[in-house]
Amino acid sequence: MRGIDTPIKNLRKRVFTEVAKVAFDSENINDDIEAIPYKISPSDRPKYRESIYRERAICAERVRLAMGLSLRPDDAPVHITSGMDASNVAEKYYEPPLMQVIPSACDMCEDNVYVVTDQCRGCVAHPCSEVCPKGAITMINGKSHIDREKCIKCGKCKAICPYGAIAKKVRPCSEACGIHAISTDEQGRAHIDDEKCVKCGQCMASCPFGAIADKSQIFQLIQAMKQGKVIAELAPAVIGQFGDDVRLWKIKAALREIGFADVYEVALGADIGASTEAHHYVNEVATGKLPFLLTSCCPAWSVLAKRTLPDMVETVSNALTPMVATARTIKQRHPECKIVFVGPCAAKKLEASRTTVRSDVDFVITFEELEAIFAAKGIDMETYECEEPIHDATGAGRGYAVAGGVASAIEQCINEYYPGTDVYIEHAEGLAECQKALLLAKAGKKDGCLIEGMGCPGGCVAGVGTNIAIPKAAQAVKKFVKDSTTPLPPKEYSKIELP
Repeated sequence: MRGIDTPIKNLRKRVFTEVAKVAFDSENINDDIEAIPYKISPSDRPKYRESIYRERAICAERVRLAMGLSLRPDDAPVHITSGMDASNVAEKYYEPPLMQVIPSACDMCEDNVYVVTDQCRGCVAHPCSEVCPKGAITMINGKSHIDREKCIKCGKCKAICPYGAIAKKVRPCSEACGIHAISTDEQGRAHIDDEKCVKCGQCMASCPFGAIADKSQIFQLIQAMKQGKVIAELAPAVIGQFGDDVRLWKIKAALREIGFADVYEVALGADIGASTEAHHYVNEVATGKLPFLLTSCCPAWSVLAKRTLPDMVETVSNALTPMVATARTIKQRHPECKIVFVGPCAAKKLEASRTTVRSDVDFVITFEELEAIFAAKGIDMETYECEEPIHDATGAGRGYAVAGGVASAIEQCINEYYPGTDVYIEHAEGLAECQKALLLAKAGKKDGCLIEGMGCPGGCVAGVGTNIAIPKAAQAVKKFVKDSTTPLPPKEYSKIELP
């Protein structure tokens, strides 16, 4: 549903914007945070739910998540701001888990259930009944009826109905999860298994009730900006996210205006990664030391790979992810600064919370959250005119934002700097395809390959923190790559040692 201005998208933006306004300007933070649900739903008539009380209760939970706090318990009176003092510091990360289901917002969708719709004409042939292996379909009042106690959900009735009168009900969030991390709890609500979840956020993007949300750090980020030097690193998927004609130079100028000390391209780290992984492939896979090489830039893919191949973790590239490589480059130049990664991805929030990354990347926010920060400061990117030059990367690194772009960049580096080396490329997008590729690799079916994995179908431009439709975002990135003055990073990047 990305690229569509749905009420869910607008509600999320309102919450982020109001939280950002409080962080920037409030002199009475607790009272102003408690007031946000009433600002967003000021009337006594509900706009989105059957009750104004439920509407405000859901909004209150969104506010807590937007501040990096966990949901309130169902069985105890807890203020929206409870626990905020411990989070109102620049060093505070979100409280795990990252991705949560808001119970009061979940519509308790049925999952994997076959139903007969009003399209049924009660035909004489009645093929649905004839093909049912368990005799679960009978005629009641001239229409087909499915006995759920007998139904084994084989789908044969749906496939054969000449009128398409039988539908399969699926929970949208569950269907979007490629690794089956979402189940149904005892009350019929969605439940996320945090042990399985890799935090890609596709469930969040698919829920039409906005019942799943990740936690944000915008409140803590703004506190850090008010206290000291914060530098932003922009993921290459940013192109097109704030308007058709909003190029990187304009985004940098706007970030500087709202208080960031400087701005870098994460594609710089992608260039370092492409050169490094090209070197790894030539020296490890082409020589037979490793059976295959898995890219490391997508955290959802990387976590899934290490879980699927626990005995082959050495096949996951040890190259720093673009986010981390860029952050370490920045901190070499500005050791006293804090760094925020601005990107399309929820899983990057998980990556940044790891102990090995924590000292490199201080905050992670999405393009969606940045749009709300711009709104809080009264900046309309469509009409904004200031620009500041930025040239940190090549076309190869900028292409990381689109599925296939990582493997393409590495392949180009191999062909340019290691001529005569045969390279075999595979790429998978979406967790289900990623899982399949990993199992094939484990079975020895991908030997000699460089395998790029992307947790989101379409690549980073399909991340849940993006603002525009995926095809439009992909087109914008491809044009950005094509227009880049330098196509490839230098071979020497593979020898860069970052502390």
